[in-house]
Parts: sequence; structure tokens; C-alpha cells
Amino acid sequence: MTNVLVCIKRVPDSSGEVLLTDDQQGVDGRYVGFTVSNHESCAVELAVQTAEATGGTVTLLTVGPSEAAEQLRDTLALGCHAAVLVEAEPTGLGPADVAREIAHVVREKDAAGTTYDLILLGNDAADSGDFQVGIRLAHALGRPVVNGVSTVEVADGHLTARGDGPEGEETYSLPLPAVATLLEGGVEPRYPTLKGRMAAKKVEIETRALSAEPAGANRVRLLLPPPAPSTVEVLGEGPEAAGAVADLFAKLGVTR
Repeated sequence: MTNVLVCIKRVPDSSGEVLLTDDQQGVDGRYVGFTVSNHESCAVELAVQTAEATGGTVTLLTVGPSEAAEQLRDTLALGCHAAVLVEAEPTGLGPADVAREIAHVVREKDAAGTTYDLILLGNDAADSGDFQVGIRLAHALGRPVVNGVSTVEVADGHLTARGDGPEGEETYSLPLPAVATLLEGGVEPRYPTLKGRMAAKKVEIETRALSAEPAGANRVRLLLPPPAPSTVEVLGEGPEAAGAVADLFAKLGVTR
């Protein structure tokens, strides 16, 4: 039996017009719908397949606003069994914050008797492009991790993951428990059934608060320095400028 935890994120639907916030540092989602990324959809499909093949379970987890419960419900309808929402405003949350919160949930669940043999994430966030969470999470938990793979299979206490490499397909074998980040394309995500949607409505989403103050909220944002002032000196016009140009070249040392 393999229990799988899949981490998803509420992101703006990129099929419509995407606007940036006033500071140009994020996506303004007021005028668009929300969804999960294609990477994460594939991670969910592989998690459901793994659970079905091993008699295990699939738990969803997201760190985000209360509205992210909508994405959890939609994803539960695909065959997942439980969901955890760590409520937090996404503004100011960095990859280290998200990884810390996921690790906190995993440790508490493990202490209570629920162990996640496999944790799946999308390879990178569809809105911010962050691709650090999986690595940071694995480091925090002391688990092996493989990034950017397309398929995963579980057998005999090991994870077999496959993905494209510089010279073709590459295969990785990791002992469980493990962490993997998925790219889209290796599997076709399923569509929710009416039965699945009805079952998803009955699932009680476990809601938690942040375990610690976000470090990302105090990050110093790097800004480009103002351009250095420059001056322009007109050496002359036409043939009359030849002498001044020759003197300048000699001063710069580009002529002998």
C-alpha cells in the first residue's frame, strides 16, 4: 500500500489575459479564473494511478488562500481521498516558506500514524516559476528527490522515475519514502466523473494555519541601480573633425 501526498497550487488560468500587479512582481488574478498547473495535473494522475495499483490513498495539500479550497474540491473529484489547506496569503510566501509548511504537515501526520511514502509536486509553479519547493522539501525531510521526470512507478519499496535527459530517456531508482517533481506530457490527466464530483463534496478539507511567520514577507527585493550619467562631446563635423578623432584615438591607446 502506497500513500501519496500531492502538493498543488492555486494559480491564475493562463488561457485568458494575464495582467501583472502594479509593482510588476506578481500576477493580478482579479480578472481571471483559477486552476492548477498542467505539471500538477499530471502529478495528480500519477498519484491516483499509484494508489489504485497498490491499494493506497492520495492526499492533496496546498498552501494558499481560503479560496484554494475550490481547487482542492476540483482535484478531489479525480479520485483523491483527503485534502489539507494551509491558509496563508500568497503575497510574501517564498519557496522556503512553502516547503517548510509542507514538511511541518508531513511530520505531524507521520507522528499521528499517517506516513506518506511518496510526495509529488509539479516541477515548477505556473505563476511565479519557482522550482525550488521540491528540493527544499526533500532536504527538510531528509528524503531522496528526483526532479523534472515524466512518469513514476512504485514497486518493492522503490520509486522508479523516468524523464528526458540530454541523450534520451533517463531512469532513476529511489528508495521510499521519496519526493519527485513532475513535468507534463508523460501521462494524460483524467476528467472528473459525476460520481467523483459528488464524492468530493463530502470530503472534509482539513484547514490549518501557518506554523511560522513567512520569511518571504521580509525578503529584500533586488532593484537595478540607476544608470550612470553619461556625457557626449561633439568633436566636429565632416573632414574638420579628423584631427580631433585622431587625437582621441591616440589618447585611448588604440593607435600607434
